[in-house]
Amino acid sequence: VPGLKITLLQQPLVWMDGPANLRHFGRLMEEIVGRDVIVLPEMFTTGFAMEAAKQSMVETDVIAWMRQQAQRTNALIAGSAALQTSRGAVNRFLLVEPEGRVHAYDKRHLFRMAEEHHHYLAGDQRIVLTWRGWRILPLVCYDLRFPVWSRNRNDYDLALYVANWPAPRSHHWQSLLMARAIENQAYVAGCNRVGTDGNSHHYRGDSRIITPQGEILAAAEAHQATRIEGELSMTLLQEYREKFPAWQDA
Repeated sequence: VPGLKITLLQQPLVWMDGPANLRHFGRLMEEIVGRDVIVLPEMFTTGFAMEAAKQSMVETDVIAWMRQQAQRTNALIAGSAALQTSRGAVNRFLLVEPEGRVHAYDKRHLFRMAEEHHHYLAGDQRIVLTWRGWRILPLVCYDLRFPVWSRNRNDYDLALYVANWPAPRSHHWQSLLMARAIENQAYVAGCNRVGTDGNSHHYRGDSRIITPQGEILAAAEAHQATRIEGELSMTLLQEYREKFPAWQDA
């Protein structure tokens, strides 16, 4: 299996303005070539807005834009959006392939400190998708605090987190991403936003890609609108799992 080239877009988000956010990310993606996965933050069309539960872009429009970007870059485009569905509003992590196939994971753990659970419905399906030979587990922000939900059942190689994780708890974000990589013997990538949102919450970013041994492969500078890139090695992952098979005792 070839290495997986991954890019994380650590960016500010325009509050409750879907078209403005799509224009911004569209411009950034014009400069990106030769990647396998391109990751946008959580709720990349609106910011972490509870009002987006009733007023956000239509899912078909968001997916159409993601398909367009996936085709142009020949990469899997990944990010979460606030969407209205027939069963209610969800914080949905969409992963869209260049050929148009869509994978969707609805955020399981809703952030009660912002009353997210009063505005959105929790998902109950853990999904793993395979992309270019890599098994990927998509997760969203607050999910990071719940290790049982992130537990590797010998079914994934990369845990992918998107987030709007505020600056005051940045230490938790960095520590838990590292813990998830070590305990699950898997690569972990976390893409967080920067800037200030419509509720005056500040975000440092601290996006990173971490090896199965907990080493930082790539890390974004705090508070910077930037992108980081890394190439994951299946050979190194498999060699490490064989040499140190802690997963057999989980």
